[in-house]
Amino acid sequence: MFRTWQLSLLPLSVALLMAADQPWKDKQVSDWNDADAKAVLTSSPWAKAIKPAVEPAAAQRAPARSVMTMPGMGRRGGYGYPGGAYPAGGSYPGTPPTLPPGGRQATPAEQAPMLKLRWESALPIREAVMKARDPNAPTIEEGYYALAVYGVPTRMVNVDSKTLATRLKGLATIRRDGQKDLKPSRVLVLQRDGGPVFVYLFARAKNKSKPIIKPDDKRLDFEAQIGRLRFGESFFLEDMVFEGKLEL
Repeated sequence: MFRTWQLSLLPLSVALLMAADQPWKDKQVSDWNDADAKAVLTSSPWAKAIKPAVEPAAAQRAPARSVMTMPGMGRRGGYGYPGGAYPAGGSYPGTPPTLPPGGRQATPAEQAPMLKLRWESALPIREAVMKARDPNAPTIEEGYYALAVYGVPTRMVNVDSKTLATRLKGLATIRRDGQKDLKPSRVLVLQRDGGPVFVYLFARAKNKSKPIIKPDDKRLDFEAQIGRLRFGESFFLEDMVFEGKLEL
């Protein structure tokens, strides 16, 4: 069963102010300071903070299609949110509710954690990682789009399972309107001091003149499930242009 999650929309003027409040955009990378690097890594078109839904412990299932693929949703500028506004907090698909077992109030161990999604393969993220000396950032493999998930508590997933990466691969998708869905080629489960990092690798085209993901795709809807956590997020490609080029 698909579940729709309510959106809270900001006025267009507020959304524009939020978009303008990114001073790193008007600087050369060499002029970025620590605050600029942190902003790119935590709150930019390539990095989103989201709160997932928590599956009941005895009823884990494949990830439901999240709000950004909900039928009848308006489009920003013909391909986005109604009226051109973003949801409150700058996270496109909004915040889903916690789904406790049996409908009872969730215990602290069942509360949905805040997750961070980050396009590790995008040039601005790589530059910010170097500037911030982020010790948790994964090494980027050539030939792949790399989307990483941070913040999953170890209590909610068995990171030592030898079959975990294979299971995660089957539960993740990038959807594009009018295009074939993209499935990850591999999923890396990395142990870091700050907690596990899950890296979804999607193959790039061998011919760079014919990329798998193009600006015409307009929007990417990433959906996945890790353990009991189901989540999804939209990324708008027109916002992911860096130094005149689409960066993913």
